[in-house]
Amino acid sequence: MNTKFIIIAIIFATLIACSSNKKTEVKSEETPNENTVELTDAQLENSEIKIGKIEQRNISSLLKVNGKIEVPPQNMVSVSVPMGGYLKSTKLLAGMHINKGEVIATMEDQQYIQLQQDFLMAKAHFTSIETEYFRQKELNQSKASSDKIFQNAQTDYISQKILIKSLGERLKLIGLNPDNLNESNISKNITITSPIDGFVSQVKMNIGKYITPTDVLFELVNPEDIHLTLTIFEKDLYKISIGQKIFAYNNTNPNKKYTCEIILIGKDVTSERTTQVQCHFEQYDKSLIPGMYMNAEVEVSTNNAFVIHNDGLVRFEGKQYVFTQSEKNKYEMLEVTTQNNENGYTQISFADSTDMKNKTFVISGAYTLLMKMKNMEEEE
Repeated sequence: MNTKFIIIAIIFATLIACSSNKKTEVKSEETPNENTVELTDAQLENSEIKIGKIEQRNISSLLKVNGKIEVPPQNMVSVSVPMGGYLKSTKLLAGMHINKGEVIATMEDQQYIQLQQDFLMAKAHFTSIETEYFRQKELNQSKASSDKIFQNAQTDYISQKILIKSLGERLKLIGLNPDNLNESNISKNITITSPIDGFVSQVKMNIGKYITPTDVLFELVNPEDIHLTLTIFEKDLYKISIGQKIFAYNNTNPNKKYTCEIILIGKDVTSERTTQVQCHFEQYDKSLIPGMYMNAEVEVSTNNAFVIHNDGLVRFEGKQYVFTQSEKNKYEMLEVTTQNNENGYTQISFADSTDMKNKTFVISGAYTLLMKMKNMEEEE
């Protein structure tokens, strides 16, 4: 009886071991690599899949930045009146074009009359002072008058010349020519002329208002030398240099690109870790207005990088992948990091130290493999 029991136990154990081996084999068969896909010869023949080696080429990258159109200080003018006065008339409106030397406003004030009067009286008095000076000079040379009398005459003569000169400069300051002034053309009005060719940016005063010397009547701008001021982050400064070409555009019409050239790079970094870069438009466009915000693309230096044709790159669940051929008709999907894109090729890199030169990649038809792989998962 013991012998029968032993035989039964051995048979039972053998059956359990066989069953366990079958389960292990089934389990092994049911867990294939989910990132691989295999095609039959017929499937491969009917597909557009092409394989080849990865390329290494120079590929440019674009640095995208933003900035604002500005005018250099020499092309912006704030118009004021050094002596103040009342604004009598002006025809200026914001956006109006003006020419250099054109009358843009008329001012009036009694102090203009007083200044002209002081100048003409100083000139009239100068004649007698000058005559007396030369008379005393001759007398002093012949010792007919004392040195003290001559020195007093000389002092009066020089003082009067200084007074006339200073009053003349004050007249020039308000736009009056002292050489043309006489007793018959004294005026209570003065005219203000435009110092530049350009446009009216702002009109800040109304007719009849008293203007102090510190008040600004108008803001004028000559936009023909507009600059694009870009804000570049500190980490990107090494990518740019003077003479580089950039392409600027605005959000209203992003398809219209304006070619610019970098002419100046700031020498300091702000607390936000940025630097100002000045760019010059190759061609003036009157639709570009100072203060307008612009976007820009800077073409930075090229790199000898590994690239793959865009047909060999797939996007799945927010990540980028390529396929490599592991065996005949068998392909493995690998995650990559993409960088620059140019002329249908994309720069790629792997997270690990994958030897890209010795691998065979799918360079066209990668989405066919992705669809096949995902269909196989659904069937399982």
